[in-house]
This record gives sequence, C-alpha cells and structure tokens, in this order.
Amino acid sequence: MDERIHMELLAPTGGMEQLRAAVQFGADAVYLAADRFGMRARAANFRLDEIPAAVAFAHDHGVKVHVACNILMHPGDIDELPAFFRAMDAAGVDAFIIGDLGAFAVAGEVAPRVERHVSTQASVANAAAARVWHSLGASRVVCAREMSLADIARLRQDAPPDLEIEAFAHGAMCMAVSGRCLISSYLTGRSGNKGHCTQPCRWSYQLGTAAFEEFAPPEAPAGFLLEEEKRPGEFFPIEEDDRGTFIMNAKDMNMLAHLRELARVGVDSIKIEGRNKKAFYVASVVGAYRRVLDGEPPAAVADELLAVSHRPYGTGFYFSEAEQAPAYDGYEQETMHVADVAACRDGFLYVLCRNRFAEGDELEILAPHEPSRPLIVRDLHWLSIFGPDNHDEDAPATAGEALSRATAADWEAAAAANRSCNLYRIRMAAASDGAASDASDRSSASDMRDASNVSVVPDMRDASNVSVVSDTCGASGGSALRTPSLSAHVPEGSFLRKRTFRRSARHG
Repeated sequence: MDERIHMELLAPTGGMEQLRAAVQFGADAVYLAADRFGMRARAANFRLDEIPAAVAFAHDHGVKVHVACNILMHPGDIDELPAFFRAMDAAGVDAFIIGDLGAFAVAGEVAPRVERHVSTQASVANAAAARVWHSLGASRVVCAREMSLADIARLRQDAPPDLEIEAFAHGAMCMAVSGRCLISSYLTGRSGNKGHCTQPCRWSYQLGTAAFEEFAPPEAPAGFLLEEEKRPGEFFPIEEDDRGTFIMNAKDMNMLAHLRELARVGVDSIKIEGRNKKAFYVASVVGAYRRVLDGEPPAAVADELLAVSHRPYGTGFYFSEAEQAPAYDGYEQETMHVADVAACRDGFLYVLCRNRFAEGDELEILAPHEPSRPLIVRDLHWLSIFGPDNHDEDAPATAGEALSRATAADWEAAAAANRSCNLYRIRMAAASDGAASDASDRSSASDMRDASNVSVVPDMRDASNVSVVSDTCGASGGSALRTPSLSAHVPEGSFLRKRTFRRSARHG
C-alpha cells in the first residue's frame, strides 16, 4: 500500500439511495440539491422536508453535506432565497455551493453559520478572483474546469492560505465555460443554466446538405452547417478554429491515476460529477477513488471505472487542452447492476432484484473498501410475499418486514430472478466452486425456517435500510461452503453486478 492521499472526497447524491451509497463507500462529504435552485433538475433531488433526515444520516456517519444552489438567478429566484437558506440552515447543512453574487450575499445575511463555496459556474480561474470571493466571505472556491494543474498551483500560491480549493476529478465534461452553456437554450428552449440541460453537445450531427447553398455564403468552408439526426431540415451554423468546436462530444473526466498530482498542487477537495446517476454508479466510482486515496495503487483499481456507464475517458484541461471524441457517440460499460444486498445470514444473501440474473450465473460482489469478489448463483429462491406486483392487503410493506415474516413455505425455487424490486435468496458460493454442493448440503442449506432474527428499519422501502444484526455470512451451514474467505463478510448496501460488456456507441 502506498501512503494515503489527504484530500476530501466529495460525492454526488441525487437522492437518498445515492446518499447511502456515497456514505457507505467512503465519501467524506456529499453534495445534493433541493427541488429548486440546483443545476440537475432531472435528478430525484430532495424535498425540503427530506433534507433534515438526509443531513442527520450523513452527520451520524461523519460526512458533511453541501447544498447546490448554483443556477442562473432571476429576480424571482432571489426573492425566494432567504426562506430557502434559512430552511437549509435549520436542517444543519454544512455549506452552500453558489455561483451568483446576489445569492452569495443573501446566504451570508440570512444563514451566516453555513459555509459558502463558490461554484464552478462563477469561473474562478485566478487568484485575484479568489481573493475577492474570500474577502466577501467564501471559505472555498471550486476551480473553473478550464484550469490546468499549473494554473491551480499558481492559484494556491497566491490565494489566502485559509481559502480551500475544490476541483472536479471525475465525470461528464460540458463543452462550455465551466458549464455555462447556451447551446441547450438555443436549440431547445431549455436552459442548462437553470438546470434543464438536454445535452445537445452529445447529439449526433452530420453535414447539412439540402439547404447548404441557400444559407451558406459562396466562400463558406465545408461543414459550415450541421444537421441533427432528429431534426431533419433544420440547419445550425457552426464555426471551428484551432481550438476546436463547442458542439462536440467531450470525453468524461477520469483523474484516478493523478490524485497525487492534484494534492501536490494544493487541491483540498476532489469532486465527482453525477447527481443524475444511480446508487450503483455512485458506489462504484466513490469506492474506486476512496481506495486510491487510502493508498491502493491506481492500476489496481482502474477497472472499477470501466464497470460503470461512461464515455471515453480523458483528463480534461489538467495537462493540456481537453480532448474530444468527435467520432464516438454513446456509452460503454463492462457490467450490469443486477441486485442490491438487503441482508446476509446463515450462508445466504438476500437481494433486491434490479436486472435479470439466473441460476448458475457468475456475478461479482461490489462491497465497500475492497476489490470485487466472484459469486456463483446457487439455490436461487424468490420470496413470494413481497414485491410491487403483490397487491394483497396483508403483504409486507417493506423489504425488512418481508424478511422478518418469511417462512420456508414463502420461498419458491426460481430459475431466474426476473421480477424487478422483488426479494431473492442466493446460497453463497464462490465462482471457483463449480458445480453445486451435494444433495445433503443443499438440503441443509434449504432448511432455513425464517429470517426473523434479521433486525430492520421498518419505515423505509429501500433495501439499503435493512439493518442486519449479524453481517457475517456463513455463520451456520458452513459445510456447504468451500470458500470461507468469500462468505466472511458481505455488508448490506453492497451490490451484485454481472460482467457483460455493453456498448451503446456508434463509431464514425
């Protein structure tokens, strides 16, 4: 193990499931938004009345909460901000992420306890700007995305010592100045600066032909007009210089191999982009960065970032001009998220199905703070008394309640897990085990009377809220298991994934 890297790991949380995943997989802080004022309006986000519980959960685990309030502010928005900031202050949030100077001033007046972080939307790219924001009360600036490592080093040298520096380390890049993009508003009427980006920089374009001569001057170079595949007959003028063009496909950022360089130039906090992402994505990416920050070599962890949906990776502007992928449209990922671990006891995993998997499939366990581990699906059973398709009045309302009420008769043998959000049971067996154990072992493993000794939090439906009394798999029934190292510990909130390369990309 290498020496630990001391930077805050700041994770995106578009909802409560993502928050739990971020906390469990090693985030030091999370950023989220309420149902207003955030730049990701399509994320689930949090209602105002949900934020106190979210903050309490994070704080109980030693994790800070930053609230994004970074849209382009119009007069009506400013009028509503005092009440919003007071509510966030009462909820106990640790920081606001703000890009508008007026909103920044309002926050300082009505919620002075809460730290104010200057959003990347403000395009802080030099120490002079950083000093001004600091003089107004900022405790942190989020670097403009166009800054290089050398630029950040200069900023750190010339900025006040107590001003923290945050920088993006992973996720989608916008073809714009620190995300202040006008393309979506121009083409669709939906403003990215108000949280409604339609990602037109990632649409598929071709050279306009039908009306080219009508619109283009005689001296216009080829490619002066673009036509988008879903808007035939509409032509968009586009110019290109030696820096490239803005309507192009930006590579996703991936700085996993360069965290020591970020720390060396003075970055205090690294930020993962992705408040529109699901909990599986958050867990995978946060877990990878946590392991490297804790001292694992990046090469040993790098494949984890290929497991999730991503575009071609690059390093943004940190080392040179950002690269684009103009001949590449779509996403790739090497695994499919198939289940969430709800509980683990007596040699069985109890999982909430997310995508189809079957008896005999080789899966991988994604658990916090460790490499993934293989698992063969053996002795698959479905819990018939629970699931969104069960409309019995007496049906359990939560996964935890279902586990506590389940009897042997409620578990039905299944060839495949194909009911989404239903509970299944898997006997623990490693990929190296090969065939199933003999009949006597199978009979012994099947002789589980119920799961009444699993303690749960009964008021939440999500399986991640199941609190297991004993998180040691294989405490009994060990004769059926030949890999005790695998079955030693699979905590609730872990994920199961299936190694199946998927590509939605088209290459030009």
